[in-house]
Amino acid sequence: MSKSLLKSTGIVSAMTSLSRVSGFIRDMVYAQMFGAGAGTDAFFVAFRIPNFLRRLFAEGAFSQAFVPVFSEYQTQRSREELKELVDRVAGTLGAILLLITAVGVLAAPVLILLFAPGFTSDAGKYELTVEMLRITFPYLLFISLTAFAGGVLNSCGKFAIPAITPVLLNLTMIAAAVWLAPRMERPVVGLAWGVFMAGIIQLAFQLPFLRQVKLLPRPRWGWASGGVQQVLKLMLPAIFGSSVAQVNLLIDTVVASFLASGSVSWLYYSDRLVEFPLGIFGVALGTVILPKLSRQHASAETAGFSQTLDWALRWALLIGVPATVALVLLSGPMLAALFQYGQFDAHDVAMSARSLMAFASGLVAFMLIKVLAPGFYARKDTRNPVKYGVIAMIANTVLVLILVWPLAHAGLALATSLAAFLNAGLLFYNLRQRGIYQPRTGWAKFMIQLAIANLVMGVVLWCGAGDLESWTLASAQERLWHLSWLIAAGGASLVLAVLAVGVRPRHLMLRQD
Repeated sequence: MSKSLLKSTGIVSAMTSLSRVSGFIRDMVYAQMFGAGAGTDAFFVAFRIPNFLRRLFAEGAFSQAFVPVFSEYQTQRSREELKELVDRVAGTLGAILLLITAVGVLAAPVLILLFAPGFTSDAGKYELTVEMLRITFPYLLFISLTAFAGGVLNSCGKFAIPAITPVLLNLTMIAAAVWLAPRMERPVVGLAWGVFMAGIIQLAFQLPFLRQVKLLPRPRWGWASGGVQQVLKLMLPAIFGSSVAQVNLLIDTVVASFLASGSVSWLYYSDRLVEFPLGIFGVALGTVILPKLSRQHASAETAGFSQTLDWALRWALLIGVPATVALVLLSGPMLAALFQYGQFDAHDVAMSARSLMAFASGLVAFMLIKVLAPGFYARKDTRNPVKYGVIAMIANTVLVLILVWPLAHAGLALATSLAAFLNAGLLFYNLRQRGIYQPRTGWAKFMIQLAIANLVMGVVLWCGAGDLESWTLASAQERLWHLSWLIAAGGASLVLAVLAVGVRPRHLMLRQD
């Protein structure tokens, strides 16, 4: 089972890596052509609102609610009942999303007032954001249906296609920035049209693969059907519980709209770097273990359920801790090497580095939430994640109000990280207190080994990084070369140190008692 889970995680990670790399190229194009200013602030807000709702409805609450119900039908119902579930969920979800999309397009001016009230002080910036939101909002409909298709494919063990689909978004956005934007009266609006087209392309890409597994839906309204009601019952509270990090980021956007022009963009670029390891491994782990945990719960495999969580937690820390150390120590060098081109200058690098270090400090917590939350949703428990999500959001709001004054936009990022640790801690405590998760032996030794290995890597990175000014003054080629060998040296030192302290691949296998 361990090899199967590890193979599936590797597949998702590899496909997600392609997505993240193409995403970096996309952001490099953004930085070179548009920089960090009023126009990019407007676009990032116009994109963040439907993207936030997408994570809320689709990747967050819907996936966490749908996959356990789908897995139950897979193990306990007939193929005909499973197909009917897919048809009725597709029809009901599509109709609801269509209504939400229509309301969102019409209410765009009000949404901007809610999510970026600071933009009202600049009439041109506000109107531009409203115009772009009306173009980007239908993305919610298309991408949510794409996530539904991905949930079906993941539950059938087809992880690669859903994981690689976001590459199409990045390629479409690059094409929009390079080809469409220069042809428009206001170039940045071309990015909004790129978002719209990307939604359609990603959905269309999934359909042939649904046909392959013989689950291409014929959408039918099914509000009253038992399966749809199960999904909705689980989904409504999970809308909040599974998306606390996104709610906190949205709070950051609201407050950042009142700060210096460029603050929203600085937060965006720093968040993108944190999302790289989180998406490649944190999200991959959560995606792979949810169907497994759901089947184990349906089959009453309590020991196997706990062992799956233990395996995922060890891998989350093995990857998350060194990624955190690297992002904190190389925050400025990474931003300079990847984004300091054209309109994105040294000042933007320095400002983004501040928020990157703050976001990176919470990376381990973000990863742990991705692993711990499926432990609840696989059991159809949405009440506890919601309760802890409310606590974390309140804490984040209080911390934002405290930290924004001395730290400006970096204070917003730090508040989000601290709230994530609170959320992860509460989830972990609940699973342990109820006996759902029983740690296997060897955790103390593993944590000491991990600390020593990361200390070695940290020293190597710190010695090789130098000061930020030398990076911003270097040529683009020099920056990329320096960053490449520095990451290689850090990675090599980590692997050697991990082996030196006694960690072996067999120690990270999922053993059965």
